[in-house]
Amino acid sequence: MTIYICTAMTLKTPIGRLRILAIAEGISFLLFAITMPLKYGLGIKEPNLYVGMTHGWLFILYVVLCIQCIAVYGWSAKNASMALIASLIPFGTFYMDRKLFAKEVS
Repeated sequence: MTIYICTAMTLKTPIGRLRILAIAEGISFLLFAITMPLKYGLGIKEPNLYVGMTHGWLFILYVVLCIQCIAVYGWSAKNASMALIASLIPFGTFYMDRKLFAKEVS
């Protein structure tokens, strides 16, 4: 899976900000696959602490930007709930970027 930031991912629009944040939030979620074994297997707690805090802030910002996009773009209840639930599932934000967020740009 190739992840790239194209011209449609800009900080000037709500959907552009959401797309960038969705990728960052998804990456932070996947970093737990590295930090959790370090914490529980090797007793190294620091990486998990930093990744956890970063992921928490990115998660909150993702939800706020989803709510903003729901209001601005008038997403249906199905799309809105899928966008919000995607942040709870590994690879969910990447999936929503392809299925919903990219379509809002075009």
